[in-house]
Amino acid sequence: MGAVRVTEEFSARILSATADERVQASWGNNAVDIDILGPLSVSCEGRTIGVRASKVRAMLATLALEPGHVVSHVELADELWAGHPVGNPRNALQAHATRVRKVLGLPAGDAALLRAVPNGYLLNVSRDRIDGNRFLDHAVRGSEALAGEPERALRHLEAALGLWRGPALLDAGDGLRCRSAGALFEERRLTVWEDLASARLILGDESRAIAELRQLTAQYPLRERFCELLMLALYRTGRQSDALELFRLTQRRLDEELGIQPAEPLQRRHAEILAHDPALSHPGVLWGRREPGRDGLPTG
Repeated sequence: MGAVRVTEEFSARILSATADERVQASWGNNAVDIDILGPLSVSCEGRTIGVRASKVRAMLATLALEPGHVVSHVELADELWAGHPVGNPRNALQAHATRVRKVLGLPAGDAALLRAVPNGYLLNVSRDRIDGNRFLDHAVRGSEALAGEPERALRHLEAALGLWRGPALLDAGDGLRCRSAGALFEERRLTVWEDLASARLILGDESRAIAELRQLTAQYPLRERFCELLMLALYRTGRQSDALELFRLTQRRLDEELGIQPAEPLQRRHAEILAHDPALSHPGVLWGRREPGRDGLPTG
């Protein structure tokens, strides 16, 4: 129970900051970039640095999730050894911290980047030097701009997705914090894809939306929002029968695999298409449809 509570609090901290708060939090070392949206990648003043040791990667990734915040010895030990503690975790962590500094070309006790404090360690890196934070910033700004500035929304959403190089925290180990953060980033990535499709439909780019949504519905066939958006795009391009067939296929999959019926937004979209509802051509039909309870985690 305690581990679940810690994970929930940690998850909330990662995703709770507003875009403005993330942009303003630009203190810290600006010479180092840490990328976590894929395999861990570190670069210092334009020079890419290989991080081969798995525990060093796990420690650096864990600290990079909360730059400027102290991560306690207990939390780091739980993450690095995943429930199999070593004899003296503080000494082991100190050794790994020394390796982190060595990898980055810093003296053993240098605190400019990795700072030891009485109860843990703190990564002194600007939040915007970590790709995960830049992704979240673009995601928030893109979502906020959808209603009134779809072109600006499109730019932010494409920039957000362009930061990804593979599954988030791919090689950061099996610790609970990194696995939890990886799932959170993946869910937010799918939400950004939903917003991007909405932006394309608002701007009248149905062909591009259809191409992207076909790939997404193939990969995540039970994610109802993707189905709903693709149905709308197909209908707008004169393919009502394809849109209705997609609904029937999704309805059958939901019943066979999960034992449920489509949620109200998808059923409503189906009824609107059957009725040739004139509202389907209006941009406002795209807003207010998301059902977090049904599309909470990616389902493939």
